[in-house]
Amino acid sequence: MNILAEIRRRFAAALAELAQEEPPWTAAGESGMRDLVRQSQDAKFGDYQANLAMPLAKQLARPPRDVAAQIVAHLDVADLCHEPQIAGPGFINLTLRDDWLAARLGAAVSDARLGIAPAAKPRTFIVDYSAPNVAKPMHVGHIRSTVIGDSLYRTLKFLGHRAIGDNHIGDWGTQFGMIIHGYKHFLDKAAYERSHVDELARLYRLVNQLVDYHEGRARLPELEKRVAEAEQTVAGLRAAPPTGDAKADKKAAQILRRAEADLAAAKSDLAEMRRRLAAVEADARLARLARDHAGIAEAVLAETAKLHADDAENLALWRQFMPDCMAAIQHLYDRLGVRFDETLGESFYHDRLRKVVDDLVAKGLARESGGAMCVFLEETPAPMIVQKRDGAFLYATSDLATIQYRQERWQPDALLYVVDHRQSLHFQQLFAAARLWGYGHMEFAHISFGTVLGDDGRPFKTRSGDTVGLEGLLDEAVERAHAIVSANDDAKSDGPELTAADRKRIAQTVGIAALKYADLSQNRTSDYVFSYDKMLAMNGNTATYVQYAYARVRSIFRRGGVDVERLRADAAPILLDTPAERALAVALVQFAEALEAVLADYRPNQLTTYLFELANRYSTFFDQCPVLKAPSEELRTSRLLLCDLTARTLAQGLALLGIDVVEQM
Repeated sequence: MNILAEIRRRFAAALAELAQEEPPWTAAGESGMRDLVRQSQDAKFGDYQANLAMPLAKQLARPPRDVAAQIVAHLDVADLCHEPQIAGPGFINLTLRDDWLAARLGAAVSDARLGIAPAAKPRTFIVDYSAPNVAKPMHVGHIRSTVIGDSLYRTLKFLGHRAIGDNHIGDWGTQFGMIIHGYKHFLDKAAYERSHVDELARLYRLVNQLVDYHEGRARLPELEKRVAEAEQTVAGLRAAPPTGDAKADKKAAQILRRAEADLAAAKSDLAEMRRRLAAVEADARLARLARDHAGIAEAVLAETAKLHADDAENLALWRQFMPDCMAAIQHLYDRLGVRFDETLGESFYHDRLRKVVDDLVAKGLARESGGAMCVFLEETPAPMIVQKRDGAFLYATSDLATIQYRQERWQPDALLYVVDHRQSLHFQQLFAAARLWGYGHMEFAHISFGTVLGDDGRPFKTRSGDTVGLEGLLDEAVERAHAIVSANDDAKSDGPELTAADRKRIAQTVGIAALKYADLSQNRTSDYVFSYDKMLAMNGNTATYVQYAYARVRSIFRRGGVDVERLRADAAPILLDTPAERALAVALVQFAEALEAVLADYRPNQLTTYLFELANRYSTFFDQCPVLKAPSEELRTSRLLLCDLTARTLAQGLALLGIDVVEQM
């Protein structure tokens, strides 16, 4: 049961009654005021607090406390709460009844779903996440889409929705043109025999670096001009004397700050370009290859075009490369515990693209502009190109074909795209075009996210400036977790408890959990700074801390020789005699609210925040309420049940984040 949703429903009913009695309440009651009912931030104000009397009072021109009293008079919550209390200028504080809390927990003891009811009206969601280009190894940039999407997929399924996890992989296009060109011109046969994937990745990086070099050389004058113009602008603004008008001078200062920021960005882009060019020119072999392959960008496009035209040689090479590339990616998904219901690449939709464009044209939605076929949209200033002048199709065309296929196969109610924020314009155009094309009945959502940063505040890179590989990221997290697990085990007062195999197994779970939780605990739209030390900390909002709370419960049960199944079957009453017991109970019954909050705006950090708070309340309970040495058998049983419900809730919550628990730490 979602208590917050139920209390809000009761307030809405009270406002509706008031609206019938007093017509001026009608507008106030329908203005979204019920969303001002929320969990209390401080237990001294009860468990829930309604802050709607004050804004309603302004609309009704009445004293807020009088408005609050009228609401309370019509509010029917006696079965859930003690009598509502009006505080301050008109806050309405609600405290859940202890007997009601105990009954809810008692019902959850024997419920495999912990009292979480499945959706009354389940919907079909397609969650599009991870979506790597299979031509190159997965890197740190893939972690966010993969774990955010996986968590949303798991949560939707748990709440009773039909969720389809779809990995829309990049297995077509220019990246394979690069590999094919590299294979034909730069292949190290011995290295390829040792490891197909490593050599293909090297070829991709090499060709990409050479293409970037020549494109960078071409762009260098433009970047230099941009810096020069920005310097002139800043110099002119700095030289302008004050006007004496405070408002005008303040605005001029703001303009100067923006110009200085633009100059800093331009200088940074120029410095980065020069660094990349210098890296090639300083390497004798790369410099020679760059000279010898000045037309490599055009050659790559030619190989790509041949692949798209079903050229026998290039198609055979693509089919040769794909199994190895997919196996390497699947290995990482296995380590992360991530799965999909469907994995289809851009190649799957290749035969649909011409038909998509023809249909858009036939329906008057696409027309020629500058030799390209475009869909013009009111929502965006620039049109969405679906076919280039040379006849090539784009991501937009493939994505429209994917929507068409998904409708045919799954008939979804909603499509969620877990893709970084830099693709916002693409998805704005895609969704607008899809609605015009006839898919306005669907919910489309771009679940955007920020960037993983290093300590320098820039995208997380290795010391050499390369993108950090995901495999290495996982290895490092597990290695550090192993050191922590071993140190903790060695420090136990009665001596180490874990075997070498146990330590290794626990480190795998703890290390990968730490990596995933560190990402999921962030507000997804924010950038965050990557830190192994913070993510593996035994305190704070980390997976390690939450897993440790679970392990504490399991330790109590081992030491007490507790038969968990019998404990649950006995249906003993739960007692809430102390503040710590009651606070833990309130947190336990709020699990449903946390899950609904995740789906309200597709933010898994709502769940991590809940689990952290639950672990905190359990820590207080653990310190203040003896369990195995409780003063009575009745209280011992009650506290064991609270421990069990806590462990089950933590385990279920972590499972929805794609994280496992461990019995010992």
